[in-house]
Amino acid sequence: MPDHFQQLDFELEASIVICKPGRNIKAADADEYIGGLMIMNDMSARLLQMEEMKLNLGPAKGKDFSTVIGPMLVTLDELQQYEVPCKEGHTGKAWNLGMKCWVNGKQVSEGNLSDMDWTFAEIIERCSYGVNMFPGDVIGSGTAGTGCFLELNGTGKLNDPNYQEQWLQEGDVVEMEIDGLGKLSNTIVKDESDFSILALKKM
Repeated sequence: MPDHFQQLDFELEASIVICKPGRNIKAADADEYIGGLMIMNDMSARLLQMEEMKLNLGPAKGKDFSTVIGPMLVTLDELQQYEVPCKEGHTGKAWNLGMKCWVNGKQVSEGNLSDMDWTFAEIIERCSYGVNMFPGDVIGSGTAGTGCFLELNGTGKLNDPNYQEQWLQEGDVVEMEIDGLGKLSNTIVKDESDFSILALKKM
């Protein structure tokens, strides 16, 4: 929709899918609740996000319009060859999985899933605290290093005052690849609706 094209961003992430119900799950037990991993593009409309965050409510609607997952679910037994120790002082599985993103054929981002500070097991512990989790629930990792234009633009401006901000545009092709999880490709399409909440606010 029109508002979403105001600073439209990709987010290069991995995600997990919960495979059994649970509540108040301890991190030490949480890997048993992971059915597998997928690529996730947790797209964000940054202008809307910043409007919402003025209320100190978190991203809210800024992230509620598009999340892309796929192209397949890879179970943990298929990822054993990629397992590495998690960071010191943390609990749970970690994987050495290279992550890359291209926009219109140009690489814009690179990272590694093993750089996560908090493991998925610890994220499950926090998410399930006082909350019922169900099979099929999907949880994202957060962005890999340089995993979105928001971060890239910030670094670019620090290094060069003349840096031109980048944001996704209609027709852009976003491709994400994570070792062992495949490649996810999507094209940005403009919605037929011309409804704009930002325009209403300005009136």
